[in-house]
Amino acid sequence: MEILKVEHLCKTYGEGENAVHALDDVSFSVNKGEFVAIIGPSGSGKSTLLHILGGVDKPTSGTVLMNGTDVYTQNDEQLAIFRRRQVGLIYQFYNLIPVLNVTENITLPVLMDGQTVNEERLAELVNTLGLKGREQHLPNQLSGGQQQRVSIGRALMNAPAVLLADEPTGNLDSKNSQEIVNLLRLSNHKYGQTLIIITHDESIALQADRILAIEDGHITRDEVLRG
Repeated sequence: MEILKVEHLCKTYGEGENAVHALDDVSFSVNKGEFVAIIGPSGSGKSTLLHILGGVDKPTSGTVLMNGTDVYTQNDEQLAIFRRRQVGLIYQFYNLIPVLNVTENITLPVLMDGQTVNEERLAELVNTLGLKGREQHLPNQLSGGQQQRVSIGRALMNAPAVLLADEPTGNLDSKNSQEIVNLLRLSNHKYGQTLIIITHDESIALQADRILAIEDGHITRDEVLRG
């Protein structure tokens, strides 16, 4: 079942001779529960694509359909709700709130949405992510790997339609990197989570169901590794 459909997506920065075409006529679809790795050199358009999928940056033209909803026909208020409820974003630099503890950082999207925290889901996530006993710790009391686990919990707390990760292991050593990938794969299998990861690491990309390669704003390869 198709959960995400991208059609003729273009993103241009600047005008005239200074125009930079970060994305140029990109089209693809992703099925529910699929694990897709997006690879490509720096400046290829990977992060731009991820930000547009997540409702963070608007395309110059083209459409993004999430669960059948045209994301960019929504007004700003609807788009903010879309970001909170339909998309989980994980960044390379964690982006945790330094004055909030582990539990508060994980539940922040739910509280910002004016919803009641699902305590059972919170407890399951904390346990699954190996954060039990650290619920009251602040980010500066955690290792890099633990901080990234918190950011994964935050992204999963609202049970989003799609989980988007931008170089989620970029700041971690190889051991912690593999642990984070294992956790993302676990969320993919355990929760049926649709997962799209941007990575420079070929060993991570090869663990996905499918690889999309981008170069100069174009998709140059779309390879299914496993069904």
